[in-house]
Amino acid sequence: MTTLPLNATPAATTGAVRRAVRGVAVTIADYRLRRATRLALRRLDARLLRDIGVAPDHAAHEAEKPFWRA
Repeated sequence: MTTLPLNATPAATTGAVRRAVRGVAVTIADYRLRRATRLALRRLDARLLRDIGVAPDHAAHEAEKPFWRA
């Protein structure tokens, strides 16, 4: 995290805020993608899992993870 000096210019403060907002937006996008992927994985049957080379127990374990856990 960036620490700004007390005499930071408005431009420096704005840049720091923009970077923070961008970081939050990227994190939220990652969470949404992870959630959607895990929901899709949960819907695959054993035959489709075999086709993509994933063991059913591994798929179940991955699908049960909360979206914030990588």
